[in-house]
Amino acid sequence: MGCERRAFNYTINLFNLKQIKMATVTSITTSYAGESAGKYIAAALLSAPTISKNLITVKPNIKYKQVVKTLSTDDILKNATCDFTATSTITIAERVLQPEEFQVNLELCKQDFVSDWNSIEMGYSAFDQLPKSFADFLLAYVAEKVAAKNETNIWTGVNANAGEFDGFATLIALDANLPAAQEIAAVGGGVLSTNVVAELGKIVDALPSRLYGKEGLTLYVSQNIYKAYVRALGGFAASGVGANGTNNQGTQWYSMGSGLSFDGIPVEMANGLASNTAMLTTKDNLWFGTSLLSDHQEVKIIDMSEIDGSQNCRVIMRLTAGVQYGFAGDIVTYGITNGAN
Repeated sequence: MGCERRAFNYTINLFNLKQIKMATVTSITTSYAGESAGKYIAAALLSAPTISKNLITVKPNIKYKQVVKTLSTDDILKNATCDFTATSTITIAERVLQPEEFQVNLELCKQDFVSDWNSIEMGYSAFDQLPKSFADFLLAYVAEKVAAKNETNIWTGVNANAGEFDGFATLIALDANLPAAQEIAAVGGGVLSTNVVAELGKIVDALPSRLYGKEGLTLYVSQNIYKAYVRALGGFAASGVGANGTNNQGTQWYSMGSGLSFDGIPVEMANGLASNTAMLTTKDNLWFGTSLLSDHQEVKIIDMSEIDGSQNCRVIMRLTAGVQYGFAGDIVTYGITNGAN
């Protein structure tokens, strides 16, 4: 059995693929720390669609918390005089982005995964990057699950629940600074292809005029709203697009690419949003924070075969994540009940 010393200070002992038998599975002794853990922590956190598609602003390397100052003014241009006269009221506030610590502790039986890994190594895979070791395969599997949970947390997580932090919808629902006129109630019966254009119109109409046309302005919608809009644009002689829909292609006009927009505003599907909910704001107003490459980040795989003789291995991850927004007044919500205003 060969042993190779890797540059980022971990060792993986592997059997040659041809030598793997059901009775004896790959032996692993792997530990990652600090920057070496970064690639797996990044895969777990940044692979969430909201982040991987750059739909919000990522603030990395926050070891504890980051206090972001916000500045706002009223009308600053006034008639000229011979004296210095304050022309505006300046309001300085702050928003605190404090990522919460999380951990993954799993015990997996190697025999349950080795056949899948073996198949991937033989080339029958759709993965962009093939896992070259059994340890990489297991970590990729775990990272995918963490990314899926992170996507939900970003939008609808609730800090009181284990494994969650307060998401954007949770935070804004408790903020009295959200203008009541920018809190749009969801239509009764839910958003359908027959009413989606009207409902999206309500959201855009509630947007402050100073934000329309601003760079990064994005309409984030739940999956069911996104699908309803795609279907509406497919035609059926409704919503003003005619029976044959966009480009006269009917329901085959859309192939899950980018470029969907409404009234000139990009529309993005936020899978973490609850059904029949949406948010409209700029990308730089929504922040995701993580320590990412800080010293206390950790990824380990512990092979239990040398400890208790079993075919189990334990996967350990420690990471931080959290979200925050800048200005509540720059957000329009749909279907999110605000209990503070």
